This record gives sequence, structure tokens and C-alpha cells, in this order.
Amino acid sequence: MFDFTSVQMQTWVASFIWPFFRITAFLVASPLLGHNAIPQKVKIGVGVLLTILIGPLLPAPPAIPVFSMAGFGLIIEQLLIGIAIGFCMRMIFSVVQAAGEYIGMQMGLGFATSYSADIGASSVIISRFLYQITLLMFLAFNGHLLVLDVVLDTFRLLPIGGVQANPGAWKLIALYAGTIFSTGLLLSLPLIGALLLMNLAMGILNRSAPQLTVFSIGFPLTLTVGLVLLMVMMTSFGPFLERLFQSGFEFIKVLVGAMAEKPV
Repeated sequence: MFDFTSVQMQTWVASFIWPFFRITAFLVASPLLGHNAIPQKVKIGVGVLLTILIGPLLPAPPAIPVFSMAGFGLIIEQLLIGIAIGFCMRMIFSVVQAAGEYIGMQMGLGFATSYSADIGASSVIISRFLYQITLLMFLAFNGHLLVLDVVLDTFRLLPIGGVQANPGAWKLIALYAGTIFSTGLLLSLPLIGALLLMNLAMGILNRSAPQLTVFSIGFPLTLTVGLVLLMVMMTSFGPFLERLFQSGFEFIKVLVGAMAEKPV
């Protein structure tokens, strides 16, 4: 018959519970498993499975009782780290969503919206289309495995109980949010520029020949040209996503390094 002491039980619970909160918080905040269509039980189940698999690879947890104020503080710490990493991944996908919104509005598809369960609001159909392609490309690039490796590496750089309250790390997240607009605009700029020139040409034609019903042919022409340009853009969409994912992973490493630094 096996005998377990309270110290051993405390160590086993601590080695599971704190990594579980960091991993599960990341899964809930990430764009892949964080989708509202996925049941919460599935997210928790995946978090439990990943914690059991990678738990033996993690450093030993601090000797702090789980059911204490210090233990509660460590839980909050793990939740913040997981949510920060998942939020950064979500911002990477938001770049493509922003580009789809810009393109859809310029093509005249501002009315063609659908409810998006992941953001809890309506979005242009072009944005939904690009977002689904981005998810598939993320899986094709083994991005889900790369990001899990990044999360596992955070336990080495940010050991449980060793995180410094560095406000500069959280400032980096706010600054990185600007890439949603800048990079999204760069992705959609060729289509926006071409469609803008076409709209300008139709406006000049309408002023020079008022008897022509330019507006009756403007929408189908803009939509057709926009779809053709979108097909052309898809030829370079894969390399763009590869660079986007790589820059996102690099930023997460920079963010984790900033969290590990001592505040000045």
C-alpha cells in the first residue's frame, strides 16, 4: 500500500495547477481554440491534456501552498501571461481581418456582412474569407506546433513565481496593436489604390457624359475588378502570411523577454 505525505500531494498539485492556468488562458485567448463556437469543456480538456503532457518537462514549482494568498497571486500571474501571449496571436490574425474590411468596403461590399462568433460582431464577408484562409495556412505552416513550443519556452524564461512586474512589457503589447492597422493597410493597399483610381475614372466619366448611367454599371464593375484583383493578390498571400506569422512569433519572444526583465 502506498503512502503519500501532504508535502508530496502539495508538490503534485502545484506542478499541475499553475501550468494548467497559463496554458488554458492561452488557449482561450488564442484565435484557433479560442473561437466561441468551440465548447468551453473542449478548451479545458485540451488544456488538461497539454498540461499532463508537458508537465514533466517544466522546472520544479516554487514551494508555495496552492490554497493561500501567494498561491492565488501565482494563479493570476499565470492567467496574465497566457492571455498576453494568446492576445498577441489574435492580433496577428486581426491584421488579415482589417485588410478584408478595407478591401470589402472599397469593393462596395459594406452591406455584405455576416455575424462573426469569434469577435462577437458583424464583419464584411471578404474579411471572413481571408480569415478562414489564414487559419488554414496557419495549420499548414505548423503554426499551432510552433506556438505551443513558444508557450513551453515561456516556462523557462518566465518560471512560475519569477515574473517581474515590468510595465514596459505591457506597453509593448499596446504598441504592437498598431500593426493591425499598418500591416493590414499595406496588404490591402494595391486593391484599394486600383479601385480608387477606377472610381475616380468613373466619376470623371459621369461629369463629362451625364447621359451615361455610370452608377448603374459602377457597382458590378467595381465588384468584378475587385474579385479579379483579389485573385491576383492570393498568389502572394502565402508568403505574406509566412512573414506575418514569423514576425508574430518573434514579437512574442521579445514580449516574454521584456516580462523577464527587472523593472527600472
